[in-house]
Amino acid sequence: MIIASGSARAAFDGRPVQAGRGWAYGTFGELLQGVLPEPGTDFLVTLPIRRGCSAYFELHPGASRVEVAPRSKTKSRAVAEAMLRRYGVWGGGRLTLDGDLTEGKGQASSSADLVATVRAVSEAIGVTLTPADIESLLRPIEPTDGVMYPGVVAFLHRQVRLQAMLGHLPATTIVGVDEGGQVDTVDFNRIPKPFGRAERREYRSLLDEITVAIGKGDLATVGAVATRSALLNQRLRPKSMLGDLVALSAATGALGVVAAHSGTILGLLLADDDPDYPDKLARVRYGCRALAGRAWVDRSMPTMPQSTDLPTGSRSGPGAR
Repeated sequence: MIIASGSARAAFDGRPVQAGRGWAYGTFGELLQGVLPEPGTDFLVTLPIRRGCSAYFELHPGASRVEVAPRSKTKSRAVAEAMLRRYGVWGGGRLTLDGDLTEGKGQASSSADLVATVRAVSEAIGVTLTPADIESLLRPIEPTDGVMYPGVVAFLHRQVRLQAMLGHLPATTIVGVDEGGQVDTVDFNRIPKPFGRAERREYRSLLDEITVAIGKGDLATVGAVATRSALLNQRLRPKSMLGDLVALSAATGALGVVAAHSGTILGLLLADDDPDYPDKLARVRYGCRALAGRAWVDRSMPTMPQSTDLPTGSRSGPGAR
């Protein structure tokens, strides 16, 4: 349901500028991504992390369009202008985006930009949006991750539609490496999936397994499913370091390997409550640095309300200097 507030009506009347802020988390690739036996069911299972994107929007009733900074964020400008048209708001404004996700790596940076933008504009014009409302705004723009929902979700990313909310992971550390380069997610999602009936049935089984595992907080099974998904994805977008990282995971007692299926990053999963966590973290970081030259640490998103506005700016990840 969409609810107009007094601040929105003031903007319609041409009164002083209204402003709003929004935030959206990013992801570390996907715990699972593939295609199910049913037609049109390309799906992914998100791995939310504590880094993301923030947006600040100022509504100017006298302006003719939305200006965006950085200027390259044209999709965010498009969704902001689409929102103003949808809700009958005259004018334009200024949209400013900031965050600590690197584009083209598999961190849902574009999806986080868009969701943060929608939340900032909705606050400025005084409308309340559900995650399903956000889906409808993003659907015409591009395939999108499920970062408008709290927690881990199974998401039909090509349809931009929720499949299921799966819950929250126990506190988890991801030690990441980057194979380099960038991937255009829109172009990637135009590629037909080379999976036959047997693989589609396996993806159904993996989705069932990880759904139960997340509900139970069973990180060992989550790690096993993530590793299998990364291996299956080698037919679609091979990762040269995957074999070495699977071996490193086994040697260090990590939970498994997580991949950005349409990106360039890979990570090893560790349970924060593991009694041997400090030793395992040191060994995993050393091994990852030996393989890739550098490594970084991400943390899973804790249980939190979806509207929580977390600060960004602590730079880490593949784009950090």
